[in-house]
Amino acid sequence: MSNFNLNKMMLGGRLTSDVELRQTPKGDSVVSGNIAVNRKSKGADGTYTTDFFSFIAWRRLAEFISTYFKKGSSILLIGEMQNRSWTDKQGVKRTASDLVVSEAFFVDGKGERDGDVPTFASFGNAPRFESVGADEDLPF
Repeated sequence: MSNFNLNKMMLGGRLTSDVELRQTPKGDSVVSGNIAVNRKSKGADGTYTTDFFSFIAWRRLAEFISTYFKKGSSILLIGEMQNRSWTDKQGVKRTASDLVVSEAFFVDGKGERDGDVPTFASFGNAPRFESVGADEDLPF
């Protein structure tokens, strides 16, 4: 039997609050926050239930998120889930799960965002795509 391990998560929703860019003692940028994601309830009425997920982003990605997203902004986050545990001041063991973000994307239309906003491609390792005119043949 093979040893198969996969940890990849994609969340699309809205930020529940403004994120604050912080610096670690070593100077690394970091943001953390929560994203609200709607899902259909099991009822026939088509209502939605909202789930809340915490996330953390580092370095240039943290700077990108803190610069271009605010409370209520639609965002697509991709990354890995990580569990952490600690003992609180009362001696109770606590655990939490966070999405450690490796990619972040705009979801709102251009007219719904403030100002001239770049794509994430200018902030990281996202692929750079070439525009194809309407009358050009596609390569496939």
